[in-house]
Amino acid sequence: MKATPTNIQGVYIIEPKVFGDERGFFFESFNHQKFEEAIKQKVNFVQDNHSRSIQNVVRGLHFQTQQAQGKLVRCTLGEVRDVAVDIRRDSPTFGEVVTVDLSADNKKQLWIPAGLAHGFSVLSEVAEFLYKTTDYYAPQYEACIKWDDPTLNINWKITGEAIVSEKDKQGMSFREL
Repeated sequence: MKATPTNIQGVYIIEPKVFGDERGFFFESFNHQKFEEAIKQKVNFVQDNHSRSIQNVVRGLHFQTQQAQGKLVRCTLGEVRDVAVDIRRDSPTFGEVVTVDLSADNKKQLWIPAGLAHGFSVLSEVAEFLYKTTDYYAPQYEACIKWDDPTLNINWKITGEAIVSEKDKQGMSFREL
């Protein structure tokens, strides 16, 4: 496994070793010991989530004000543009954005530590997205930054009109945060 740091402190692009031949491929998608060594942090995943979305869907930018979730995310069908925003006020990278294209083909994953906002857009006709979380979903603490916030100026790479949930359309601006 290769872990590449990004411009946001604590966020890593994870690339597994893939073994392939004419029959297909094999890779270890998660190994707790190797993962902790790679990110230099102890983690305890408590929940796995799986979503399926169509092209131009934008989900996010979600976070929890309490019970913040660290997330290890990957795309197992299609392709997504994954986005993390540092909203940790005491962080030297506060307000910075990381975007990474994750796909079934490239098998990359993104580690997003607790305290960041997260979202993704679907670049392919359909995408399936999996993520492990370090805390449980707590709807009473859920919050959202508007996906199209001009301060963040995120390139979601969508090719048509964004398809966004009503809840996500009501997100706050980054400045309101």
